[in-house]
Amino acid sequence: MSNIMTDEPTITDDDILNWLKANPKFLTRNPQAADLLIPPTRVNNDKKVADFQGYMIKRLKDDREDVISNARDIVETSRANMNNQARIHNAVLLLLEATNFQDFIHTMTMDFAALLDVDVVSLVVEIDAGSIPQIDLTGVRVVGPGTVELLTKRQNITLESATHGLDEIYGGASGLVKSQALVTLHIGGDTPPALLAFGSRNPQMFQSGMGTEQIGFLGHVIERCFRAWLN
Repeated sequence: MSNIMTDEPTITDDDILNWLKANPKFLTRNPQAADLLIPPTRVNNDKKVADFQGYMIKRLKDDREDVISNARDIVETSRANMNNQARIHNAVLLLLEATNFQDFIHTMTMDFAALLDVDVVSLVVEIDAGSIPQIDLTGVRVVGPGTVELLTKRQNITLESATHGLDEIYGGASGLVKSQALVTLHIGGDTPPALLAFGSRNPQMFQSGMGTEQIGFLGHVIERCFRAWLN
């Protein structure tokens, strides 16, 4: 009986190491291959074997810290949003408690500042020459036609950081304002254009790109209250 010899290629460790050196991105393209490897439990300094187990543990620790940090940021953001939402709801309730139009205006221009944690709130109304409404003008700024559109750049809500308050909007309190939110009020009818301005001494209190749903909701409530009082 003759022996049948089959030649099978033999791949050595050196062959694999040389191939990996020539293809350093192999695991990047095939990350599932890492699951097939059994990392060494200790470092063999004579053969300069890397301690993959130590690397994997460090990677897990780093991933854990990232997860904790991200979770902490999410919790803090959620708490801030809930706090802001509660402030907006309280502001709406205060508006609904107004007993007359002057009280309604006073609530917006005086009470909102403390309630919403800003430094100054102004109601800006465009008025034609000689046409001034008979209301308490504390916190109400009268401007010429076209001013609201110019200030808001035709946006319903404008957020600006690291800015300077304008006398036309904030009067004597303009020097305090370093960031602001301008909410255009679409009251309708023959009512002139208007906006509600929130100014803060914190340069980052209002920033472009921030969510505007809550302050937008407050603006819509104010518009409806305005219509009810004017009618």
